[in-house]
Amino acid sequence: MIWEISVAVAAAAFVVLVVYLVKTLRAAEHSLQTTTETLREVQKTIDELGTEVRQVVRQANDLTGDIQHKMKQIDPLMESVKHAGEVLSEVTLATKQVSAALASRIASRPRMAKRKAQTESSAVPESPVQPMKAEGGLPAQEANHKPAGWIKWVDVAADVWQKYRS
Repeated sequence: MIWEISVAVAAAAFVVLVVYLVKTLRAAEHSLQTTTETLREVQKTIDELGTEVRQVVRQANDLTGDIQHKMKQIDPLMESVKHAGEVLSEVTLATKQVSAALASRIASRPRMAKRKAQTESSAVPESPVQPMKAEGGLPAQEANHKPAGWIKWVDVAADVWQKYRS
């Protein structure tokens, strides 16, 4: 009888073991099905994203080509701006030089006038006779000085123009 009881207990244990193994295998099967569905969804999402990424890459390539084309069109304009900047720099430099020369001429003119007046007053005695009046009611000496000053300004303008042209 022990034999029979042992065989019955072993059979019962085997049945319990089989039942738990079946439950475990069903749970594993359910997990594998869920994993398979998730992988399918991920694959679908990757495919959708892949087509969108390809479109974005194509658009980026088109934009890059368009930008390069427009940059090539703008290059001559940039060269012109560069040359204009160089010309303006040269004009500014020439203007500074002319201004400095003009300022030095103007600054030296009062000194020269004072020296000239001192030499004229010492060389020519004062006379009560008024010099002859020229056109416009100015004394003859002043009338002679006006055109000379005007001509000097024309010379300065011509110098400025020559420096500007070169």
